[in-house]
This record gives sequence, structure tokens and C-alpha cells, in this order.
Amino acid sequence: MKRAALFIVALAWLFHIGGQAAYGPTNKYVRLRYTNLPIVWLTVDGTINRTDRVTARMKIIDNGPGQYNYADTVAYQGQHIDYDGFVGLRYRGHSSYVYSLKEPYSLRPLDRPLEEGGSWKKASLLGMPRDSRWALLAPFNDKSMMRDMLAFEISRPWMPFTPQGRYCEVLLNGVYYGVFILAEVPSPGKNRLDLEDPGESGDELTGGYMMEVERGDEPHYLSKYLPVYSDGTVIHSRRIHYHYKFPDYEDFTTAQLDYIQGLIDAMEQAMASHKFRNKTTGECDYFDEMSFIDYQLATELGHNVDGYRLSGKFYKQRDSRDPHFKMVLWDMNLAYGNANYYDGWRTDTWVYQMNDVLMQAGTSDMVPFWWFKLNLEKKYVEHLKERWAQYRDSNLSVNRLLATVDSLATLLTVGGAEGRNSRAYPYWGVQVWPNYYLATDFADEVDYLKRWLMRRIHWMDKQLGYEPYMPPGDVNGDGETTISDVNVIIEIIMGGEVDESTLGRADINGDGEVTVSDINAVIEIITIQ
Repeated sequence: MKRAALFIVALAWLFHIGGQAAYGPTNKYVRLRYTNLPIVWLTVDGTINRTDRVTARMKIIDNGPGQYNYADTVAYQGQHIDYDGFVGLRYRGHSSYVYSLKEPYSLRPLDRPLEEGGSWKKASLLGMPRDSRWALLAPFNDKSMMRDMLAFEISRPWMPFTPQGRYCEVLLNGVYYGVFILAEVPSPGKNRLDLEDPGESGDELTGGYMMEVERGDEPHYLSKYLPVYSDGTVIHSRRIHYHYKFPDYEDFTTAQLDYIQGLIDAMEQAMASHKFRNKTTGECDYFDEMSFIDYQLATELGHNVDGYRLSGKFYKQRDSRDPHFKMVLWDMNLAYGNANYYDGWRTDTWVYQMNDVLMQAGTSDMVPFWWFKLNLEKKYVEHLKERWAQYRDSNLSVNRLLATVDSLATLLTVGGAEGRNSRAYPYWGVQVWPNYYLATDFADEVDYLKRWLMRRIHWMDKQLGYEPYMPPGDVNGDGETTISDVNVIIEIIMGGEVDESTLGRADINGDGEVTVSDINAVIEIITIQ
């Protein structure tokens, strides 16, 4: 059976060479009867591609939390139809498209088919606010299927806008395509970044705009400042590339391009000279400091190899509303120890200093110099540490973080969705780009994610000077003393590898070594509790 699964995946990859997507999952005969997740049907007559949208019919069934959704709508009539209408559909993404058998989609609701002159319309999907721009993210390279969702949940309480997403199961032309995430995308709408169309002069000229640091393929603007190594040495052979996302680049007027390029230049000049703080108020003149800090903490917690340098989205509203650049989080599917390149699996380095590794690898997509400059500025680092402490005392406490992971895992397993997805794409025990850890099943992948998160948090705590309360006997650092702490000590005694901080906490009796007596000490603490 395992050999058959390996053959199926290998064969599918052969049909995927050069980014030519294999049609559908490797196993097209997965049957969906009922699920706790919403069901999304897509019906397409034409050929889906990455550039031009095709008309599709989309129907979504969602009977609400705690209720099952049934694929047989004849036998189970009266189910809640969340959406039933036309959408403009195309593939989206870069590596998530080229290196995946389950391609992500960009979709825009339509009032009628494109062939009949259809126009985009705003729609509320699965309880998320009305907008005309949506994505069906396709977790394939992320076998946990939760890294994007985890990043969104962690960041939502802190950032001005963080996308929402809902797990769903997708059928395309009657074929089961697996678990997707129907998600908001960073876009100008009132319920998203709330950006107005920029004008030609005055306050209207100052907003709104959305840009991103991205790949060097057809950049719209090149930074006038070069990237740097981790010691601050300039990298002369690389450039930083900016892409304009809103308005569409072809819609920019000369006045608008001159304005936004001039503002980016001014911000970078201020960053380069460390003169970005207002001498009177102490605030940053060009960017929202807390927004940048929140983005940095989210990127660093995930040790995201795509952070800062790819999909590094930032935006600006009109000066009358807010004159500062703000960051927005996106694209975290390769984070949290998932990537086997650019040191993506490590828990003990800063991503903003990764240009050294990127240069060794020969890539052209660098982290902008200003992240290095910011982390040399005393006040910024002080505020970064204060914000990390706020995170750790709330939704990033170990218990709450692990509970978030468990909650997402339950959504994926309680109704069998993960099992169906794994039958459609039999990739457990199979190397899929760019997985660092080769999990044997979903539970193993979730356990790896948890272990990686604990190591990363402990390292960041140490670097940022946060000292969480550790109850006696709390060896694994989850904020409580349980039998799991005994298991960690047993693992250490048996020769398992753990980080230095865990090893120190395992010496409960303080005799300088980890032995059975430490197990007895933890059991005694548990008994007293």
C-alpha cells in the first residue's frame, strides 16, 4: 500500500514538471458524504489558468458551527446555502502553485458570467465581511494545513488588519479536491485595508496605496538603497524590488507614481540615517512603528523564510486619516519549521538577518536594509521587547498557543476532512517540497509543529528578555506540571535531544544531572496538586 502511494505521488509529480499542473488530486475517487466543514462546489466549463479569469459557478453549503454539511443536497434538502452564483476564477500564487498538486485559486464574485459582460460584486462568504476579492488557499506543502491560519489567529488581536479564513472542502466539476482555506486577501475594500482611490493632488493624492517587496521579475520600482549583510556591510550585487498592488500599476498616473515613489525614498532615507523619529513627539515620521513591530514578531515567531523579502505587503491611507506606512501579514505556509532551505527549520536565528544565508544560496530576493536598521535603534528594540511581553502574557502564552493548534487540528479531524484530504493526496511519509520534517501522519506533523513552536518561543524569550512564570516541575514550559513533563525527563534519560533550557528545567532536584529521582520529584509535585 505504501509503495502504491509513493508511486501515485511520484507519477503526479512527473505531470507537474515546469509548473504544468496535473489535473486534480492524485486520487480522484474520494467520496464526500458529510463534513463539519463548509462544502464548496466549483463548476467550470473552460480551462483554468494563472492570468485570465474564467467563469465558474460556485455553490457553498454551510449549516453553521456544530452542524454537518451533506454533499447529497437531494436527500438533505433545506441546508443553508451560503453562496450560489458566478465567480471569476484563476490560479494564484508562486511556489504554492508551481510546487503543489493542489493549486490555490483567486476568485471574484460576479453578477453574471464574464461572457455576458459580468462585473465584480461584493459578497459575504462564510460569515466574513463583504468584499469582491477572495482566495482559496490550498495547503499542500504545509501538511498540517494550519500554518497560515495559525499565523492569522495569533496576529489578529494586534494588527490593524489580518485576513480571516475558513476551512472548507472543495469539489471541482464533481471531483473531490481536498481541504482548502477560503480566505480574505489584503485588498483596498472598506472591510479590509479601507483604501480610497488616490486622486491627482492635495490630500487625495496621498492615499490609498498598497505595495509589496517581492521577486525581481518585472519590478515596478527599485529601491535606491542596497540590502546589507547581518553585520551591516552593503551587498552591492543585489537590489530590493517593489511591486505596486493598488491601484493596478497600469492605472497609476504620473503624479501618483511620483508621489508614492518619493515617499518610499524619503522613508528609506530616514531609515538609513536613523532620523525617522519626530524630535518633538518621538513618533516615527513615515511608518507606524507598532504595525512594523507586530509584523516583525509574527514573521520571527514563524521564522518565515519568505518574510520581509517576498509578499512583504505594506499600505498607506490618505494623510488626513493616517500618514504612516503600515504592514500586513500574508503567506505563512512555509513558516514554523516547514522549510528545508535558507535555514527555515531553525529556531535560533533571526530572519531579518538572513541575507548572509540568502547570498550563500545565490538567490536574488533580499531582506530590505531597513529591518536591519530598525533593530539597531534603541527605542525600537525597547518597544519590540515590550510588545513581545504583551503577546506572551496573552494569546501567546504557551497554554493558549497550544490550545489554538489543538483547536485547528480538531476542526480538520473531527469530521474526517483531514483523512479525506490524505486519501486524495497520499503524501504522509513522502518528501514534498520543501518539508524539513517528514511526518508519518497528521498527528506526527502536529506534534512536530508544537515542539518547534516551544523551541522557538523559548529562544525568543531569551533574546527579548521575557521571563515567563514557570511552576515547579514544568519541564516542557507549557505553564503547568503534568505527566507530559515526566515524559520529557524520560526522553532525556533515554538520550533524546532537547534544548539547553529544557535540560536545565529537567534537573528538578538541582543535583546537576537528570535521573529517575527527577521523575519522582515531578510525580510528587503532581500528587500534591
